[in-house]
Amino acid sequence: MAKPKVAFYWCASCGGCEEAVVDLAEDILKVVEAVDIAFWPVALDIKKKDVEGMEDKSIGVSFINGAIRLSEQEEMVKLLRRKSGLIVAFGSCAHLGGIPGLANLYEVNQIFERAYFTSPSTHNPEKILPSQETDVPEGKLTLPRFLDRAYALDQVIDVDYYLPGCSVPADLIMNAVKAILEGKLPPKGTVLSPNKSLCDTCKRNETKPEKLKIKKIYRPYEIEIDPEKCFLDQGLICLGPATRGGCGERCIEANMPCRGCFGPTDQVEDQGAKFLSAFASIIDSNDEKEIQKIIDTIADPVGTFYRFSLSKSILKGKI
Repeated sequence: MAKPKVAFYWCASCGGCEEAVVDLAEDILKVVEAVDIAFWPVALDIKKKDVEGMEDKSIGVSFINGAIRLSEQEEMVKLLRRKSGLIVAFGSCAHLGGIPGLANLYEVNQIFERAYFTSPSTHNPEKILPSQETDVPEGKLTLPRFLDRAYALDQVIDVDYYLPGCSVPADLIMNAVKAILEGKLPPKGTVLSPNKSLCDTCKRNETKPEKLKIKKIYRPYEIEIDPEKCFLDQGLICLGPATRGGCGERCIEANMPCRGCFGPTDQVEDQGAKFLSAFASIIDSNDEKEIQKIIDTIADPVGTFYRFSLSKSILKGKI
């Protein structure tokens, strides 16, 4: 009996999700034994034309990581959608737009201005910008088009399942692979992680006071963090109340507040708005000026509350 075909593809992301596959360690041998990897550009020399030559739906499942930022990525995920029985959005950037989605706060020309002219590490005295088409003696060179915004995967193609996280924990990957191979998948559209908030499983939740109140906000480097105590009770912004659990509390165990990479639970439409609502209720002041003074200490409100989810938020980007 032929093994099911599996594909992996990398769009706009840091590459951590590709590392997550390698992080399976010896379990990756179980995956390789159970499936035929039909396409994995980062590891195997299989070309686009090889995928185009495959029969439609002949790939059992494609795991796609990263946001969709370039026309090339848009073209490839549409091709993989046509060739695959299942599509799994793999990691925060595919699931929610991720860190690349924060660029949606800016127009394309502003992004190019920063990247090619004004960033501290740029030396570009001739003010050269990338061009989609460039004539050279050998012919015409082309580059992918930079899309108007960074999209989550399901904003471009139909997605069957989501594996959350930055990056996806190894146990969630193995559980998903096992469920796919055994045909024991939940309903389409499910995020393959517990539908509970991180606070539900966080050991520090036991230290949270009945009426949580904060008078001052700190960034992690500004105080010595008590490793046993609720972060919010220490004045540190922790998105645990608005974030899905299932990550194994990796950041919490490392004494760092949750940044929200697992996205919201099914009951929450907008992760950032949900946290803002909770956050507003714990500010220990009724004085408008004092409240504003506390809020003003948040260095990057959008990057803090929508670090991974701006593309899928109600705001979606620049307003």
